Amino acid sequence: MAMKKKRVGTTVASLLVTALALTACGGGGSASQGTAEQPVELLWYTIGTPQKDTDRVMEEVSKYTKEKIGATVKMTQIDWGDYTQKLQVMAAAGEPMDIVFTSSWAFDYVQNARKGAFLPIDDLLKEHGQGIVETLDPAFLEGSKVDGKNYGIPANKELPAQEVWRFNKQYLDKYNLDYTGVYTLESLEPLLKTIKENEPSVTPLSLDKNYKPYVPYDYVIEGLPMAVALDTTDYKIVNLLETPEMKQALETMHKYYKAGYIPAEAATMTSATDIQTAGTWLVDRATTQPFADNLWSESLGYPIVSTPASESTIYNWSVMGSMQAISANSEYPEKAMEFLNLLNTDPYLRNLVDSGIEGVHYEKVSDNVMKNLDESKNYDMPTFSLGNVMLTYLNPTDPENKWEEFQKFNDAGKPAPLLGFNFDTSNVSTEIATVQNVKEEFWSALMTGTVDPNEFTPKAIEKFKAAGLDKIIEEAQRQLDEWRAANQ
Repeated sequence: MAMKKKRVGTTVASLLVTALALTACGGGGSASQGTAEQPVELLWYTIGTPQKDTDRVMEEVSKYTKEKIGATVKMTQIDWGDYTQKLQVMAAAGEPMDIVFTSSWAFDYVQNARKGAFLPIDDLLKEHGQGIVETLDPAFLEGSKVDGKNYGIPANKELPAQEVWRFNKQYLDKYNLDYTGVYTLESLEPLLKTIKENEPSVTPLSLDKNYKPYVPYDYVIEGLPMAVALDTTDYKIVNLLETPEMKQALETMHKYYKAGYIPAEAATMTSATDIQTAGTWLVDRATTQPFADNLWSESLGYPIVSTPASESTIYNWSVMGSMQAISANSEYPEKAMEFLNLLNTDPYLRNLVDSGIEGVHYEKVSDNVMKNLDESKNYDMPTFSLGNVMLTYLNPTDPENKWEEFQKFNDAGKPAPLLGFNFDTSNVSTEIATVQNVKEEFWSALMTGTVDPNEFTPKAIEKFKAAGLDKIIEEAQRQLDEWRAANQ
């Protein structure tokens, strides 16, 4: 997902993992009805590298929220790679917390909703979250229901997911390469070949061990080889490794690997960040949003251009890509919802949380345009994770119609076949654990083209079947058929 200001659009694969010692926080306040004289303290846990000025900014936030809703806010950030594990431990221990970041990729939203980590919020939304309901595209709340109930508030941002090929423009210009006709994996070949022959120190196709070729399927469980074709009419769940699309993609990847277009160590690389920082790459694949090229160019410090690599599709994981939930351990769920309603509807509060203090971390260029000051390095937040993105100020390079274009982008997305369906894995949890072990053995090597798919795909299929993949598919198919019957 692309992010504004200095933040580069990213996938989970490219998130930097660093250590963080978590500071435990005690609950505050003495009554659920906070007042200006006796406010409650809301404990907010969110993802991202801890920032030097977070407490300083939260002091300003608390002055505002104390006056508006009778509550103050204490934010604790937990670094990207540590977030899921630490939140799991805290939730299991029943530690006090009110608002928590959750998503399809960090502190798993569906899994934790089913485990009782979050409060159902349907009634709270009606009572204290009317502004959220009015602001959000209905597809966000509908697509993030778990067993018919809402447990989290999705960030108002790009709704569909669209893959793009992202190019380092300096090499396109240097060799006069035309990228406008590129769409399929195969259509990259002439460009990769040119770079390989002329720039021995440049990686033609940049990727790491988390890469998987795009195929037009909707995964039942993200990253496991069971999926439904995007153009399905029968909603049949298939083993993705047995599909013609994945077979062709893996053969192309292996061809590219043998030609030296892909890093030799791709199957074990945790991140391609070093290659990006150095600018020694031609193309990679990313998930886009309107004007993402501007954000990527600003973040990386050199020009980036992109072209579509897939249709624009609304998946469960894109709807649930960034959410705030109210913890089941919250002492003040009503106040938590009042704060979330304010965060998602009040431009002053949203930009204070996002960009810091005006005149300290940024300055206004005009009513809705800002530019970062030097102090912003002490408060550089992941915008997408903090609520309604469409309330944030524009950068000087952003067009005036940025948010109108976001709305058009969202309106153009097509629902994936499994949108709204959440597989309950409790009947096959043992098999899923075993299948995950098989995935660890084969997946990265196959997906990055490191091994010959004609030799290794049959071995992987055999091991997946032995581990119980067919039983998982059978259970998922039963649930999907029931869900379709109930939701026709």
